[in-house]
Amino acid sequence: MEDKFAWLVLSQIPGVGNATFWSLVHRFENPAQVLSSSSNMLQTAVKLGKNQVKGLAQKDEVERVCRRQLRRLEETGCGWLTFADEAYPELLKEITDPPPVLYFRGDKRLLQTSCVAMVGSRASSSYGNRTAFTLARNLAGSGITVVSGLALGIDAEAHRGALAANGKTIGVLGCGIDVVYPRQHTKLFKEIGECGVIISEYPPGTRPEGFRFPARNRIIAGLSKGVVVVEAARKSGSLITAQMALDYGREVYGIPGQVDSFKSEGVHGLLQQGAKLVQSEYDILEDIGTGEYSHAKMTSSVGSDAQPLPSKEARELLAVIEAYPLTREEVLHKSGMDIGQFSECLLLLELDGFIEILPGDKVRKLEAG
Repeated sequence: MEDKFAWLVLSQIPGVGNATFWSLVHRFENPAQVLSSSSNMLQTAVKLGKNQVKGLAQKDEVERVCRRQLRRLEETGCGWLTFADEAYPELLKEITDPPPVLYFRGDKRLLQTSCVAMVGSRASSSYGNRTAFTLARNLAGSGITVVSGLALGIDAEAHRGALAANGKTIGVLGCGIDVVYPRQHTKLFKEIGECGVIISEYPPGTRPEGFRFPARNRIIAGLSKGVVVVEAARKSGSLITAQMALDYGREVYGIPGQVDSFKSEGVHGLLQQGAKLVQSEYDILEDIGTGEYSHAKMTSSVGSDAQPLPSKEARELLAVIEAYPLTREEVLHKSGMDIGQFSECLLLLELDGFIEILPGDKVRKLEAG
């Protein structure tokens, strides 16, 4: 059996998880040696359970399954690489339990670039979405590859922001490389496959199951020089990713939210514990040694996308709108404007990204204002 193919077969032996895989490889030097060894030799070298012994006895059937998978990968324009391949990401090799095999769709060369991960809530707020998009766009525009998990909420906005800058992004799946999850991300999945790369440690056809996503998170953290948590509640899965990053010796960054927002409690906890507060992409770029920045650049903000205000009246109206939501009637009363002028200026401010209209017909100022 050829050496590279042996990696694939051993990684899919029933009962052989990551820990057993690496124990066997460290003892026998490579997967091909493991698969060519007798059951007695394996048992003598590494203590195996009954299920693992039984699984290794089925290696011929596993080999046939793997060859079908390779045909499927070829038909769908995907590829695969092993820990022993030159294209395998160097940073990922440093973690305690790296995946033996990675399947990919797209440009695998991105796995060797400078990466920063962005994670956060699936049920994100408009503030979280806007901040993730803008920060990812600015990082990607500076040559950083943005890594995330293709989930709803913050993940999706991070990928979209990177793509909006014509930058690069890596999507890490908790399912097979040929499975779009969630289904709402069919278009985004296609765009990342064309302009970035999608990777998974799971064989083609693997369905998304809850236990796979914490394992997926170690790859997100392992690929990256730092992990940015944009919005996360106190018991968020994003905090698991942040802890993994700390365990791997990577930087952890936090985007502060409103002090009374439960969606930012987890991030604020990280900041209290020493995570670096991020106000702009330059807080991150300085740490990872990418480029030199002028004082003007260093004073920018992740939310600073404001356009010039359209009129004196609009500036006056913006001055009475607060960061905390007010009803439209309260803003109208504070402005002293007539209803026609008020409605026109309010619409212009919303279109230019200075304010947002919230449910209940409430209005709040955005940071860009």
